[in-house]
Amino acid sequence: MTRPIGYYVHHHGDGHRQRAIAIAESSRAPITLLGTGLAGRTGPVPAIDLPDDRLGSADFDGRDGCERPSSLHYAPIHHEGLRQRVAMISDWIARSRPALLVIDVSVEVAMLARLASVPTVYVRLSGRRFDRPHCDAFRGAAALLAPFHADLDAERTPSAIRRKTFYAPQIVDTVADAPIDEHVVLGVVGRGGGPSDGAWWAAAARAVPDRIWRVIGPATVPADIPPNLELRGWVDNADAMIARAGIVVGAAGDGLVSAVLAHRRPFICIPENRPFGEQVAKAERLAALGAAIVTRRWPEAEQWAAMLERARMLDPAVAEGLTQGGGPGRVARWLEMLSDETAKTRSRSA
Repeated sequence: MTRPIGYYVHHHGDGHRQRAIAIAESSRAPITLLGTGLAGRTGPVPAIDLPDDRLGSADFDGRDGCERPSSLHYAPIHHEGLRQRVAMISDWIARSRPALLVIDVSVEVAMLARLASVPTVYVRLSGRRFDRPHCDAFRGAAALLAPFHADLDAERTPSAIRRKTFYAPQIVDTVADAPIDEHVVLGVVGRGGGPSDGAWWAAAARAVPDRIWRVIGPATVPADIPPNLELRGWVDNADAMIARAGIVVGAAGDGLVSAVLAHRRPFICIPENRPFGEQVAKAERLAALGAAIVTRRWPEAEQWAAMLERARMLDPAVAEGLTQGGGPGRVARWLEMLSDETAKTRSRSA
């Protein structure tokens, strides 16, 4: 197999990039990443850094304020960055003639690829993604890729979409097992939202003083930090810290959920608001399966002790079941097989 596979990487959060790199490094077929903010962040994996298509606001909510075709989510008018990225993607397709383009995620890039005669694999995230744009992207794709176990899929997902989906838990590899410090409550704040409120963590730490509360990721600094609270900011060894934590507290992003499940760590999940209810939907399934203690609101200080105890009682066998059949190599082999199948279809229709 000589024709490359493209992988479009969305710039919101960091899970898309991590998945793409893990799959590319496991693939025997050459994979090129395309996305915004990739320069210097893909290691040995080749990448094309695309201009930003956002409208400039730091708290951009993904809305363009334009009337648009019903099969699109985002298509602002007179946006130079959007023009350039469409041209760069189209140019790469014309020069490289990819066997597949994985879309993680953008219904607009999926439509662009089909218009350029490229088979697509669309990454299905959690949430209510059964609107017209998503369904058109699903319908036009050669296959769908879900970066989670089938048991975490929403019960209301149509059977036709399930049949077209390749379920792939645990795409990003985790570090080896590490000694666990049962006294540590690790708070994990991701890249997809704003800074966490340090005053909340301080109140929790004061309420449970016999635990060390360690927070990684962006958090505001409270005026009075209790002695058992550590605000570490961004770290390079988040996966190792998750593996060693007694209990993990965080949102329901793909990266954190995958790491917590992989290391069988007790998990208190506080889902954040995301488009299409992505994190809420995933948290609901985690709660239903007994894989996490879930609360929609930040707990009151007096609730923390009981919640930590409930989390400690979670059965790690549930997490083990939700990570079976995982790994980036499995996804890479599937994409290679799919590339071969689409090539045969192309030769029959030539």
